[in-house]
Amino acid sequence: MTRDEAAPPGIDPNIPSVARVYDFFLGGKDNFEADRKVAEHALRITPDGPAAGQANRAFLRRVIRFLVTEAGIDQFLDIGSGLPTQGNVHEVAIEHNPKSRVVYVDNDPIVLAHGRALLAAEGTATVIQADVRSPQQILDDPDVRRFLDFDRPIGLLLFAILHHIGDDEDPRAIAATLIDALPSGSYVAISHFRDPGERDPEGSRKAREVERVFNESLGTGRWRTDEEILAFADGLTVLEPGLVPLAEWRPEPDAAGPNQTDTYHTFVGLLARKP
Repeated sequence: MTRDEAAPPGIDPNIPSVARVYDFFLGGKDNFEADRKVAEHALRITPDGPAAGQANRAFLRRVIRFLVTEAGIDQFLDIGSGLPTQGNVHEVAIEHNPKSRVVYVDNDPIVLAHGRALLAAEGTATVIQADVRSPQQILDDPDVRRFLDFDRPIGLLLFAILHHIGDDEDPRAIAATLIDALPSGSYVAISHFRDPGERDPEGSRKAREVERVFNESLGTGRWRTDEEILAFADGLTVLEPGLVPLAEWRPEPDAAGPNQTDTYHTFVGLLARKP
């Protein structure tokens, strides 16, 4: 889908999409010129954007492997999943437990179309089109209820999604609605853009500049402080090593770290358990 005229019916290729901008950062082909312009503008400020996207995917894979192999989680709700790419949640999960089940959620109709095509023969995963800003709609969706058993622990995945919810949209209430619906023993994984503040003034300046670009072009993007990000996990037990740059969350032994420079301290993640 590298030519705008290839847009499916109902998709305006002139309006950039978070999922497709992220797809561009990951080296995908499911993006349009409008998406590439946003990404290229951001790359002029922080040229390591693709490395940040790869670091986020690697963080996701490590979290899923931990949840399946060490925490015994076999069902996942992945909100803001983005376009299908290598190393999807269900692929990592079923590698370690073939009975794992995954529901992907995204508000981009292209994600729905591509996801359903990808998962048609899988049986272990499904995708629904919904917006995180309507969390109860997600929780009440028939496919979510059919695939996931809310009487057993669930892994709620909020990778690179909460920073696209503005403060005026009450992201803490959105997260709380989703977390409140989870049974005891569930886990919540979050990755989020961070403003490092005074500890890294130059990084903070670049974060605010990219935030401006995202809001002018995508209409969303909020680089939050550690305290603001940790507030999403209020009432949960944050696992070690806490809220850290993505590459520092339980890295694989001898694994080469991402080639991040500008974004290393401005993209962070955590995993927390619901008591």
